[in-house]
Amino acid sequence: MSGVLPWLIGSTAVFMAANSALKIHATNGGWAMLIGALALFCIGNTMMVQVMRGSGLGLAIAMSVVFQMVAISLLAMVAFGERLTGLQWAGIGLGVVAVLMIAWPKGAGA
Repeated sequence: MSGVLPWLIGSTAVFMAANSALKIHATNGGWAMLIGALALFCIGNTMMVQVMRGSGLGLAIAMSVVFQMVAISLLAMVAFGERLTGLQWAGIGLGVVAVLMIAWPKGAGA
C-alpha cells in the first residue's frame, strides 16, 4: 500500500483544488472557474487509476473518500469559514475507523 500513498495524497490535493474552485464558482459564478474545476477533477481521477491498480477498486475508493472527506472538511473550515457540528465530526471519525478496518492487513487479528 505504501506505493499508492503518494498517488492518493496527490489526487486528494488535486480534488481539494477542484472542490475549492467549485466553491468559488458557486459563490461568484464564471465559466472559467467551472471549466478549471472540471479539468482538475479529470486530473484527480486519472491519478486515482494508479491507486486502483495498487490496491484494488474497493479499497482505493474507500481510502479516497475518507482522505477527501477529512481534507475538504479542514479546507472548508480554514479557507471558507464553515463549521462542522459534533455529529458531523463523529461521522468523520467513523469514516476514518471504517477505512482503517477495510485497509487492515490481511491476517492481522483474523
